[in-house]
Amino acid sequence: MRLLPLALGVPQRGSPRHLPYCNSAPLLLLLLLLGGCLGFSGAAAGSRRPNVVLLLADDQDEVLGGMYVPSALCCPSRASILTGKYPHNHHVVNNTLEGNCSSKSWQKIQEPDTFPAILRSMCGYQTFFAGKYLNEYGAPDAGGLAHVPLGWSYWYALEKNSKYYNYTLSINGKARKHGENYSVDYLTDVLANVSLDFLDYKSNSEPFFMMISTPAPHSPWTAAPQYQNTFQNVFAPRNKNFNIHGTNKHWLIRQAKTPMTNSSIQFLDNAFRKRWQTLLSVDDLVEKLVKRLEFSRELNDTYIFYTSDNGYHTGQFSLPIDKRQLYEFDIKVPLLVRGPGIKPNQTSKRLVANIDLGPTILDIAGYNLNKTQMDGMSFLPILKGASNLTWRSDVLVEYQGEGRNVTDPTCPSLSPGVSQCFPDCVCEDAYNNTYACVRTMSEMWNLQYCEFDDQEVFVEVYNLTADPHQINNIAKSIDPELLGKMNYRLMMLQSCSGPACRTPGIFDPGYRFDPRLMFNNHGSVRTRRFSKHL
Repeated sequence: MRLLPLALGVPQRGSPRHLPYCNSAPLLLLLLLLGGCLGFSGAAAGSRRPNVVLLLADDQDEVLGGMYVPSALCCPSRASILTGKYPHNHHVVNNTLEGNCSSKSWQKIQEPDTFPAILRSMCGYQTFFAGKYLNEYGAPDAGGLAHVPLGWSYWYALEKNSKYYNYTLSINGKARKHGENYSVDYLTDVLANVSLDFLDYKSNSEPFFMMISTPAPHSPWTAAPQYQNTFQNVFAPRNKNFNIHGTNKHWLIRQAKTPMTNSSIQFLDNAFRKRWQTLLSVDDLVEKLVKRLEFSRELNDTYIFYTSDNGYHTGQFSLPIDKRQLYEFDIKVPLLVRGPGIKPNQTSKRLVANIDLGPTILDIAGYNLNKTQMDGMSFLPILKGASNLTWRSDVLVEYQGEGRNVTDPTCPSLSPGVSQCFPDCVCEDAYNNTYACVRTMSEMWNLQYCEFDDQEVFVEVYNLTADPHQINNIAKSIDPELLGKMNYRLMMLQSCSGPACRTPGIFDPGYRFDPRLMFNNHGSVRTRRFSKHL
């Protein structure tokens, strides 16, 4: 199987066999653009357009791959994949119905314009979905399991969040319960089987798009029986930011207890090991899928994308396990691609995001991207090895913290509004853990600039060339002129829509900085805009 990894390194001993270890070169997840479908570029007139398969893991971090996401949380990130928009444009801010996760508003406003809906209605693709959709999918207050989003020919969607046993699927709008018998209920294997069934019984007269969204490696990390004793000598990476205090960082990071207790370290090591174990069943799924496509002589006409919705941390800055933070370990995910016209064993360091996935897949389908208002770009030219390509140098990352403005009764010493707390009162989130970042990569600079929406208006800045583990916050020592430019660029990206999200970054030749734009009509400094709960 030939996979093109974007910003991936050489395999590391002990890593899951389907995914090489990532080096420090970062990537991003992808967005979609919509347009009118023409013949596939480079194909003979009248030939059928290529097939596309998108494999989406749940919570797979950059240690196992490498690209960026616009939000380090499941539902906002998945919404970005489907719509090709930043969170401030699709308005999914967290994993709750109140946060627009699979809400009726989402269904009415966003689902009709997702890239699978365009593929089906405008490009004539058969569209197949299997697995986890959005965290609140199937909620009774939002149509329940009878709701099938527009654009899907075949629908096998998990009710709510990832599980491996004892779950319910919506089979084209009809509920089907599963128990805990491995041979018929283990979800990753069920997804593999229904995917193979689709390939057996689909129409051969139309191209197809498949989106297979596995529960692995999300908690509860239940491995298949044959894999439960693997990786016994594997531990969470002890890199330079493991089990250290987050000095000069946002208060939520500073509240973590350092050093972590032995029991906390044993817990996160066990979680890391189990996550790898669950991915072995994803290996099996990928292998079966590729072999079936090869057997049916469709492999050479099919693009296969492998990625995840967000990253994950295990002990970095003494935070036990979770996502949601602004650092590389939570916003970087794997991205591997194979398909027609892609040379094997190639790596690209171009900055891509998951808002680009939709535009790229629509580009493959021949859709006119100029007809869309998506924020992302097609990276199909990158996959095809285009030279002299003008590309972006920065992307936006934004997150809306979860938590209520009350004190946790189990942790009375902590400030109000914390959530996702562990028994030792180390908390992974808070209502004012709300931030936005500009992630910039150019020939000379590798920077991240972030601002928090809190009383401090806290700022974090990292030079990832000198400090790849983001230990030293240089917000107070960086050139003030550069700081001002990055602040302005962040404000522009947070209010961007469509083509405006692809304007030159501060290190691009076409960038022009007007200091007057830092002030509003009343002469005071502009402030950033944060999305609020709907």
